[in-house]
Amino acid sequence: MQVTRRRRPGKGHRLLGRRVGRIPLVTAGITALALTAAGTAFARTQQFGTDQVGQSTPQGQVVSSDQYIDPYGERLVINNGKIMSSSVSPDGTHLAASVTDGGAALSIVDLKSWKVQQLVSSAASSVPRIAGNAVGQEGPTYSPDGKQLWLGQPDGYTRFTVNPDGSVADPVTVTIPADGPRHALVGEAVFSPDGATVYGAVNGQNRVVAIDAATGAVERSWPVGNAPRDMLLTGGRLYVSNEGGRPAKAGDTTINSYNTPVPADPVTAATTTGTVSVIDLSKPDAAVAGIDVGLHPTALYAKKGVVFVTNTATNDVSVIRTADNKVVQTIATRPWPEASVGYEPNAVTLTDDGRLLVTLGRANAVAVYRYTSPQEPVSYVGLLPTDYFPAEITPVGKQVLVSHTRGIDARRPTTAAGHATHDTTSSLTRFTLPDDRTIRAQTAKVFRQNGWSPGSVEVAKHGSRAKPVPVPARLGDPSTIKHVFMIVKENRTYDQVLGDIPEGNGDPSLTQFGENVTPNQHALAKQFGLYDNTYDIGTNSAEGHNWLMQADNPEYTESSAGEYLRSYDTEDDALGHQRTGFLWTGAQAAGKTVRDFGEFQQFLTKPSGASWQNLYCDSKNMEATGQDTAYPLISSSPIPSLNDVSVHGFPKFDTSVPDVYRYGIWKRDFEKNGPANLNMFWLSSDHTGGPANAAAQVADNDLAVGRMVDEISHSTYWKDSAIFVVEDDSQAGLDHVDGHRAPIQIISPYARRGVVDSHYYTQITMIRTIEQILGIHPMNQKDSAATPMTGAFTGKANRAPFTALANRTPLTDGLATPPACGLDTPAPQNPEAAAVPSAKVPAAMQPLASQWDTWKSKQRLTGPNAVPDYANPAQMNHFTWYETHNWKQPYPGEKKIFPPNDVPGAYIPSAESDG
Repeated sequence: MQVTRRRRPGKGHRLLGRRVGRIPLVTAGITALALTAAGTAFARTQQFGTDQVGQSTPQGQVVSSDQYIDPYGERLVINNGKIMSSSVSPDGTHLAASVTDGGAALSIVDLKSWKVQQLVSSAASSVPRIAGNAVGQEGPTYSPDGKQLWLGQPDGYTRFTVNPDGSVADPVTVTIPADGPRHALVGEAVFSPDGATVYGAVNGQNRVVAIDAATGAVERSWPVGNAPRDMLLTGGRLYVSNEGGRPAKAGDTTINSYNTPVPADPVTAATTTGTVSVIDLSKPDAAVAGIDVGLHPTALYAKKGVVFVTNTATNDVSVIRTADNKVVQTIATRPWPEASVGYEPNAVTLTDDGRLLVTLGRANAVAVYRYTSPQEPVSYVGLLPTDYFPAEITPVGKQVLVSHTRGIDARRPTTAAGHATHDTTSSLTRFTLPDDRTIRAQTAKVFRQNGWSPGSVEVAKHGSRAKPVPVPARLGDPSTIKHVFMIVKENRTYDQVLGDIPEGNGDPSLTQFGENVTPNQHALAKQFGLYDNTYDIGTNSAEGHNWLMQADNPEYTESSAGEYLRSYDTEDDALGHQRTGFLWTGAQAAGKTVRDFGEFQQFLTKPSGASWQNLYCDSKNMEATGQDTAYPLISSSPIPSLNDVSVHGFPKFDTSVPDVYRYGIWKRDFEKNGPANLNMFWLSSDHTGGPANAAAQVADNDLAVGRMVDEISHSTYWKDSAIFVVEDDSQAGLDHVDGHRAPIQIISPYARRGVVDSHYYTQITMIRTIEQILGIHPMNQKDSAATPMTGAFTGKANRAPFTALANRTPLTDGLATPPACGLDTPAPQNPEAAAVPSAKVPAAMQPLASQWDTWKSKQRLTGPNAVPDYANPAQMNHFTWYETHNWKQPYPGEKKIFPPNDVPGAYIPSAESDG
C-alpha cells in the first residue's frame, strides 16, 4: 500500500494509503446553498473539512458540537468551569455566577474591570470557604439592597454578606430539610421588596417556601407543580415555572422524576405538561393557581404587565398577561425551517425600547423580536451569535450581558501534556444592541456557524425507484445496508487507544492502551479505516448517552450538571427526554425493528454468585459449549418503548461484569434470533475501575468487540450490515488535540478500507448517518443540520470478513482472587507494540497503591447500583494512568505520583456524583 507524507501543524505523520482529508469535498462551502429567507449562502456541517476543535478559522473557533463560535460583542473567558446560572448586582457593578466542574461553586466578576474578582469553593484555600461545591440550576440571588447574596445548593442556601467592593464573606448555611429521599435541590430564590423574606423554589420537593432572611427559618410552604425552577415576584404574586408540569392525576401515564410520578408520553417518556404556578401573597392561604404553558418551562421575566416564559422543549415563549393570568401569545423560537425543536430557549429579557431577547442555548444565539403589547404579535428581527450555550441574558445600563455555560468549550489552559473534557470553560459577552439591519446580517453568520441550510432533510417521494446505495441522499430511499449495529463503549480519548498508530494524528506518549492492549481495535482501524478527527460532545456519561440516543443533551441535563442529585443518568427521569423521542422510536416510526442490549438501561438484578470471576468463567463455558449462562442477569429500562425491545439478560453498566460475558449473552441471541434493523449495545468495561486492573478491562472490552465483529462478519447478515463503534464520551483521559477527540470505527462491506480519514466528524454526524441508512427522520435541529458520513462508504462491497485477534493482555490481571477456571494466559505480545502494563505493583509503591484501592472501593463502580462516572474524574484519570504505567510515571504535566486526596483537582466534587 502506497505511503505518502503530509505535514500537519506541529507534527509529521505517515499516511496509510489514501488520506480522505485530501480528497476535494463537494460541500456547501464550495457549491453554496441559498437560504431564501436571508438571501445568503450557507453550508451544512461538511463545511468543517479537516478543521480541528480549538482551531480559529474565518468562520470562528471550532467546538466539539458541530458548530463554530464567534460571538457578537466583547468576551470574557472564565477558566473556572461551567456557569450554571448568574445574576447582576442591583447596582450593576458585579455579576455572581454559580459554577461547576472547575473547583469552585461561586464566581464574582467585576463588570467594570471585566475580570473575575473572587472564587468561592470548599477548598481549604478558599476565602471564604463553604461546605460543598454543588450548585443548583438557578441563582445566585442578590437582596434588593445588594448586601446579601444567596446561593442555591442541594440542602438549602448558602447566605453571604456582600462587601462594599463586591466580594462576598461570612457564609451561613440556610437548611431546608430533606423530605425522605428527596433533597431540597433549590431553584430560584426571590426577595420580598423589603428584603425581609426570601421565597425559595424547592425543586426537589415540588414546593415553594418562605424563609426569614435574617434567621433562615422556614415560615410557610406552598405546593406547586413538578420540579419548580425559576420564580419571580410581580404585582404581589409569585410566578413559578414548573419544569415537570402539573402533578399527576388518576389515569395519567407517568414516568418517574426524582421519586415523583410525572405525566409523560409512554413512547418518548417525555413530559406532556408544562405549567406556571401563581401564589397570591395577599391571600397566602388561597389555593395555588396554575397556568398551562409549553413543555419544560424554565426562565421567567416580567415587565409591562406580562410574564414571559421560555419553554425549552416546545421551543417557544409563552406571554402571560398578569391582569388575568391568561396566555395571550406564544412566540415560536425556531429560526430554521428544517427543524422545529432543539434550539432550547432558556433565558429572556425585554429592553426599554421594546426588543425581546431570547437566548437559544443549543443554537449559540440570541433571538431578537420587536414587541409592542401582550396581544399584538411580535415581529422577528433576527439572531446574534454567542459563545457556546448561552444561559442568561440581562440588560446592564446601555449594554446587554450574556453568560454562557460552556464558553469556548473544554479549552481551559492547563500544564498537562494534553486536553481533557473537564478542562471546561464558561464566558461572558457584552454588547450594545445593534440596529435591526446589523442583526439581520448577523443572522446569516449564525446560520453558517450551525450548518443550517435548506434541503438538509430531504424525504424520498412515494414510489421512488432510486438505486440502493449505502447512505441514501433522501430519507426513505433504499440502502444497501439493512442491519446497523451501534456498539457504545466508555470514556476513552483517541490518543489513549490509537495514538500509537503512526499513520494517524496521534501522540504515543499519551497512549495508555496501545496495540498490545487493544489488538482488535488496531486491526479494525487498519482493515476498515482510521478516523483521527472525530469528537464526542459530552463531558461525561450523563451527556454522552443522551447525545447518542437523542442527538442532543437536553437543556434539563445541561443545566443540572452542577448538582446531578436529581438525576445523573436521565434514563430514569422524564425531564431528561426530548419530546421528539429517541433513535429507537424514530426507527420504529420508520417501520424498522430494534433490539437493545444494555443501552439506556437503568436497573440490574444479579443472582448470588455472579462475581466478575464467575461470570468470566461462565463466558468461557458459553463460548466452548454453546450453553446458556449459569448466572442470568436481568436489566431493564423505565422507558416502555425501550423496555419492549430490550434483551433483558444483557447487563447494564457494572464494571464487575466482563464484556466477554456480555458478548456471550449477545451471541446466543444473535444465533437464535438474528439481528434487528437497529441493534444498540453498551459494552462498558473500558470504563475501568472493576476487579481487574485498567489494562485488563480495556483488553476485555477489545476482545468482546473483536469477537462481535467476527461473528457478524462471518454470518449471512454481513453482506448488508454496518457496525459503528463509538465511545459515549472521552472524559477519562488526555488527548493532544482536544479532550473530546475519541476513537470511532465504521465496519462494513461498504466501508472504505485502508484510509485515514481526517474530516471533522462528531457523534451527531454518526447518528445522522445511521438515520439516513435506516430512513429515520432526524430528531432535532442538531442532527437535521449534520452531514451524513457518505465519504466513509463506497458503493462497491468488499465482503472480506474480520477475524478476531486473541487478547495479549491477561484479562485477569489485577484480580485479588483468581477465578476458579484459572488465570488468563494470552498469546505472546507483539514486540513492536507498546508493552502490556505490568500487573505487579513495585514494593515501594504498594502503600500508595493500597490507598488508591481503598478509594476505588467507595466509587460505586460495581454491583446493581453501579453508576457510570460516579468517581471524581481527576482521581479516576490519575488512578488509571498510574495503573497503566506500573506506578512509575507521574500523570502528564505533573512531577510526582499523588495519593487520592492530593490529586490536583480532587477537591472538585464529582460532576457525575449522584449521592
